[in-house]
Amino acid sequence: MRPTVRSPAVAGAFYPASRDRLETDVRTYLDAAEHVDVDFQPRILVVPHAGYVYSGPVAAAGYRLLEGRDDIRRIVMLGPSHYVWFSGLTLPGVDYLETPLGDVAVDDPGATAALTSPIVDDSPAAHEREHSLEVQLPFLQIVAPGVPVVPLLTGDVDPSDVADVVEPLLDDRTLLLVSSDLSHYHDYETARRFDAETVEAIERLDPDGIGRESACGRTGIQAALHIASRRGYRVQTLDLRNSGDTAGPRDRVVGYGTFALGS
Repeated sequence: MRPTVRSPAVAGAFYPASRDRLETDVRTYLDAAEHVDVDFQPRILVVPHAGYVYSGPVAAAGYRLLEGRDDIRRIVMLGPSHYVWFSGLTLPGVDYLETPLGDVAVDDPGATAALTSPIVDDSPAAHEREHSLEVQLPFLQIVAPGVPVVPLLTGDVDPSDVADVVEPLLDDRTLLLVSSDLSHYHDYETARRFDAETVEAIERLDPDGIGRESACGRTGIQAALHIASRRGYRVQTLDLRNSGDTAGPRDRVVGYGTFALGS
């Protein structure tokens, strides 16, 4: 049987469609990212998912922590569904996820384990247009080449139930990657104020402190905070900016934050 592949939906829009240009851009973001000393082993990363010109510099602060790590054998991904409503969690139902840099394998044991939960199913339609996970793949292909993923989109689902599905997959060789932007379409100063409140909630591992308008990937962040609390993880903010700091005007911005959690 031929392997099934999800084709990229936002190559040429959120990031370059050219293989060479894409690799150059990702490496440039990584090289330019400020190195942040983290005094624990990151087990969870929270990174933004906008077009690279906007959020790439912020996401790179997290991905830089993965460079040179040879202990990661699987990456569980959580991202919101922007276009398709569903309940629970969905996998793409394919063997590979394609980008201009090549294919990323879906981890079959991890996907099979996730599907044992009654709130998880396969939905190629939910993944077809979605960018929240796709834009993370080229970064992963550069910093963690060959590492398979368990790509889960979150729908209408309780974050604690998401944590219950994901946590059994998180052994010492598995990283949890949460994809989320922060506040949307406020003026620059209002966004900075709202995002600072969200950062405070994340830093105190308080899932209930993150409001519905605080982050588009709120469910994934809250699930990660439930897991971090259960495991006694610490958290460190690696970067906090918005599109007014990177490539956009300041009258209507989107917030971006990158966070590491671990022990």
